[in-house]
Order: sequence, then structure tokens, then C-alpha cells
Amino acid sequence: MTDKPTNEDFLRLADPMRRELLAHCYRMMGSVHDAEDLVQETYLRAWRAYDGFEGRSSLRTWLYRIATTACLTALDSRTRRPLPTGLGAPSTEASAPLVQDTEVPWLEPMPDALAGAGAADPASIVTARESIRLALIAALQHLPPRQRAVLILRDVLRWKAAEVAEAVGTSTAAVNSILQRARAQLGEVAPSLDDPVEPLSHEQRALLDRYVAAFENYDVDSLVDLFTKDAVWEMPPFVGWYQGPETIAELTRVQCPAERAGDLKLFPIAANGQPAFAVYFRQDGVYHQFAIMVLTFAGERVSHVGMFFEEKLFETFELPATLESEASAPK
Repeated sequence: MTDKPTNEDFLRLADPMRRELLAHCYRMMGSVHDAEDLVQETYLRAWRAYDGFEGRSSLRTWLYRIATTACLTALDSRTRRPLPTGLGAPSTEASAPLVQDTEVPWLEPMPDALAGAGAADPASIVTARESIRLALIAALQHLPPRQRAVLILRDVLRWKAAEVAEAVGTSTAAVNSILQRARAQLGEVAPSLDDPVEPLSHEQRALLDRYVAAFENYDVDSLVDLFTKDAVWEMPPFVGWYQGPETIAELTRVQCPAERAGDLKLFPIAANGQPAFAVYFRQDGVYHQFAIMVLTFAGERVSHVGMFFEEKLFETFELPATLESEASAPK
């Protein structure tokens, strides 16, 4: 006869799964902060129910079921989290006044480390990076919640249809139908889940160096050569988005508060499995938090930039709010 599981057993066995559950909830919600709340709720529900856990599935599967249910319940009362590109056509005038909408629950970037993309296991790193790409998370937001859950459980976590059916409270036939619709819709707006995420090439790393230099030296003209011809620039909570190297350069020249070399500092971070930077802006001799910038490559050019002007993101990425003007890197 085996001993009855205890709550202490639960904490010991479940805690190592916290990061992967956070990534799961982030894929569902599009917000690190919402995901953190739902992971806490998942652990609380599981801890309370652990005495009745009979082990008919693995503890991991059981936790994912609870987390999925928590996310679906939360999504009943929340709207999707878009990027500006999901709201309409690109802005044509880079010099037009920027329009800010703080009422929209914008999509948030996620630190790689929180999603397990900084783990020691190379396979875990690749899986985490592929499944939190910014374009993929943005596309998932277009799916109804149940479609979103089914696609994530089947195509990211590789669950069997019967397991997914039990998790979302439907039949296996319904899961297959939902999955087909979700894949079709996702295929119209996002890269495939099967597209590999390759390490940056030597050429891409060299381009990143040029990219940083162009911003820090306020060399706006050099930016034009670094983007693809249809590159997109968007910056929530501002609702406009901009397309094309010349438009992006003009936007930077007109709308960016920087005026001279040294006004901006870019420090490399890791977000959504992609190159990213913490951007600081100098005022009165001190660099203040400005934005989190996430880049997407197409070949050897930048195809997309997401600039996220949300101050609490610096806390999420464990970055300081200010730096002395002579600082070389955030600690």
C-alpha cells in the first residue's frame, strides 16, 4: 500500500514545472503578467486538490489541464491582446501625430528566461523559443480561446486528441475539427509552428551591431539599409504601425525624442526567442527606461520591430529604471 500524497510532495514535484506552465499561460493570454497570475491560481487549485490526485495521468498533464481551464475561464471576460498590426492598415504619414490608446490590452513580450528558453537542455531551449515567437503569439490572439487552447495542446505540447478533449471538455471528433480550423486560420497570419528557429548567423550578428550603432550614434540614414523592403515597425500603446525602410527612418527622425549621438543606449536582452534590446533615453545626464525592442529577421535584414512602451516591462525583464550616463550595461 502506497502512502497518500501530501501537499509537501506536491510542492516538491510541481515547482520545477513552473516555467513551462508560465509559457503555456503566456501563449494563451499574450501577457506575462496575466500568465503569472494564472500560474499562481493553477498552483493554488492543484495544491488544494492534490489529496485527491489519483495519478491516472502524470502530474504534468494534470497541471496543464488545470492551467488551461484557468486560462479559458479568464478569457471569458477578456478581449484578445493585439499588436497594432492586428487593428488595421499601416499609417502612411510618419510625421503625423502619434495616437496612444492605453485602454487596449496590448500584447506583451516575454523574457526567454521566464519561458524556459534559457534552460540547460538544448531541446527545451529550441521548443521554448519556437513556441513564444512574437508573430506566433500575436497570431494566437486572433483565435477564439478554445481554438487557441486546442492548437497549443496539440501542436506545441503534442498531446493526443483524446487528452486534449478531456482538458477542454469536448469530444475527440470536436478536437480534430477545432484543430483543423485553428491551423487554417493561423496559417494565414503567422509562420508555421514547424518553422525552425535557427541561431543568428555571423551576418545577422554583424547587422545587429550596425543596428545598435545606428541608433546610438543617431545615424538615421543608415537604418534604411538594415530593413527588408516591406519591414514593419509598431510600438504599442501607439495604435499606428509603419511599413518600409524609408518610412521607418522618417518615423525615427521625426518622432524619436533623440536628437544627437549618445541620447539612446541599447542593451541586448532575450525576448520571445528573438534578438531584443532594452532601450534607454538620456535626460539630464541620466538614462531613463524608454522601451523594450524585439526584432525579427528575414534572412540578413530586419523584417519587424516591436517597440513596447510599457514601463512595467522593465521590471518583468529585471532591468533598472535608470542608468548613469557612463553606465556600460544594466546589472
